[in-house]
Order: sequence, then structure tokens, then C-alpha cells
Amino acid sequence: MSNYAYLQVTRECNQDCLFCSNPSNDHCLNLDNAKKIINRFIDDGCNGVILTGGEPTTSSNLFEIIDYAKRKKLDVKIITNGQMLSDDKLLDKVIECGVSTFHVSVYSVKSEIQGFLSKKSDSLENIMKTFRNMAKHRDILVTVNTVINKLNQDHLSHNVDYLVKNFPFIRHFVWNNIDAQNLNSQTREEVVAKLNGFYLELKKATDLLKKNARTFRVERVPLCYMPGFEYASTETRKIVKNEDRKIFFLDNERKYFNDTEWYYDKFEACKKCFLNKICAGLYMGKKGYNDKNELFPVFVSEEGVKNKIKMNER
Repeated sequence: MSNYAYLQVTRECNQDCLFCSNPSNDHCLNLDNAKKIINRFIDDGCNGVILTGGEPTTSSNLFEIIDYAKRKKLDVKIITNGQMLSDDKLLDKVIECGVSTFHVSVYSVKSEIQGFLSKKSDSLENIMKTFRNMAKHRDILVTVNTVINKLNQDHLSHNVDYLVKNFPFIRHFVWNNIDAQNLNSQTREEVVAKLNGFYLELKKATDLLKKNARTFRVERVPLCYMPGFEYASTETRKIVKNEDRKIFFLDNERKYFNDTEWYYDKFEACKKCFLNKICAGLYMGKKGYNDKNELFPVFVSEEGVKNKIKMNER
């Protein structure tokens, strides 16, 4: 079983997304420290590393870090906003260095919404160039990462339909319900979606992916809002498999930690729910921006969900 660690190589970014959970600072990981952290990942049993940021393609040490990880026999993935990889020469170099999988952040296939959320008017145009460049490479895997928010909650399935039809090499999708604890009250009101606001669209999007033989995962969404695809919850899968996640963050403390706690907040409705033990609950954040009154118990077989997870490793 693959065990991937997350490594922030920089906190610099060439976008300024409204809901960024890792806001920019001046920290950038130098090669010596990167080697030490990679060695620690290996000692802790990891066989792969996911490079993240900020925007990792802005790091001056990116290629040296990739090269070291590959020499240590680690599989290397990268999470990117797809802006700089619109340069096909840069993309070619990243692939030649050994990156096997690209997680590309796409909030909306509607240009004005993608531009507004990223605070970069040509963001979608650059992402489309990146995907066209990636289409030339048959030996890489591409995943689309989408933050669910108030401005894209009404067209999640449209995003899927557009991307699957135009870029059939994209095989995996990940949705993250927004982490808004770093936002001020005005921005939270602007971008945080209600669970019942994206409930039907998320179901339509996942049904479309299943129809097109694509895989997917969902994060920070309680299982009562994932009918029929509870097995795709990242947190639930971690709970059922008793997995952890190792992370190095370039915050002020330069933290290395082992993430083992997959439960968020639980409320009265959770006590009656058949899936309570394997559901992470509701991610409230430090400022309580979600509404516990949206929760409701479901009477679905816990063992049935567990069995689907065991049968569906991807």
C-alpha cells in the first residue's frame, strides 16, 4: 500500500486565492533541509512524497528536491495551480525529473469565476494550456482538485462534464469542502457554501464520474451529504484503514507532524446516525463557520461502507 507524505517546498504563490488555507509567507525550503525531511519520511515508512505549497513550481529548489526524492526511490507527486506549467518546456522538465502524478487545482471551468476566486484573470486560460500540454504525455497521471465554495457549488457537475469530455486523460477528481478558518467574516460570507447548497450538485458530479469510469475522493463533507458514495470520503477511509498522514509545513514553526486524528466535531444528530463511528463529522473550524443544524442521521449499513472501502483501494 502506498504511503505518501506531504512536503511544502515553498509558501510563495503566483495566485492569491480567496480561501487559501496556507497563505503566502517568505518561507522557502532549502535543499539541505529538504533532504533531512525526506530522509525522515523514509524512516517513518513513506514510499512517496507529494510536493505542495504555496505553489511548488515557483521554488528555485524544486528540481533538486525532486531529484533527491527520486534517488531515494520515492514516488513523487505535485499539487499545482497549473499556471507555470502552461509553459510546455517547464512541464517537460518536471516530468523528466521524475514527477509521476499532477494534482491540478481547478475551481471552475467558468473563466470569470476561476479568475475571481484565484485573483488572477487568466488563471483558467493557463490551466487549459497546461492540460493541453499534459495530453502529450501518456506516462503521467492527472488529478483535478476542486475547493467547494459558494461560487462553484451550482456547477460542480458542469466542471466534471467539461473536463472529462475535453481532457479524457484526467482520471481522478478530489473535492475539498472549504477550510475557511483563515478568512475574515466578510470573505467567509462571500465564499463558504452551505452543505445543502452543494448537496445535489456533488451527487450529480459523482454520478457522472462513476458513469465515465473515473475515481474520486471528497474531504470535509460529512457522510450524511454523501449518499451512495460514502466510501469516497478521505477521512472515513483513513478511519476504517487506521491510516495516518505525515506532513511538513513551512509555517512559522516549520512543523513536521504525523496527522492521526480524522474526527472533527460531532453533534446531536450524529449520535443517532448509523455511520457515526466512521464519519469524521462536521468541520467547524476555529470560528464555527458551518451550521450543525444542517446535519441529519442516516441509517446506512456501516459494514456496507467498510466493505466498499476494502474493495475500492483507489
